Amino acid sequence: MSEPEKMVYVLTHGAEDPERCTFPFVLAGAAMAMDVQCTVVIQGSAVFLVKKGIIEHVKVPGLTPLKELVDNFLENGGELLVCIPCLEERGIQASDVIEGATLGKSGKVVSRILEANATLVY
Repeated sequence: MSEPEKMVYVLTHGAEDPERCTFPFVLAGAAMAMDVQCTVVIQGSAVFLVKKGIIEHVKVPGLTPLKELVDNFLENGGELLVCIPCLEERGIQASDVIEGATLGKSGKVVSRILEANATLVY
């Protein structure tokens, strides 16, 4: 049996740019429907999105609300990898992060990128 295709989406924009923070989850959902293993890396100001109570308010006309996309992503086995130093820089505690997110540092991100067939940055 061959190795599954893998994709990494690096998200660096938060609720201030709803389209940019929604598109990676739209694409990851489509990729996962095609049996592609997906990781969404959350870095920079995007870490505010994983603070409990934030994604519920991110909606783009014509697109599925971000909360629903993230919930589906996690339920279908997607990995949501959140930058620990980015959280710390912004005073966000691990206990404030949504359920299902994995916290990691640069080494884990680099490993996912090296394993991936493609990496997209938003």
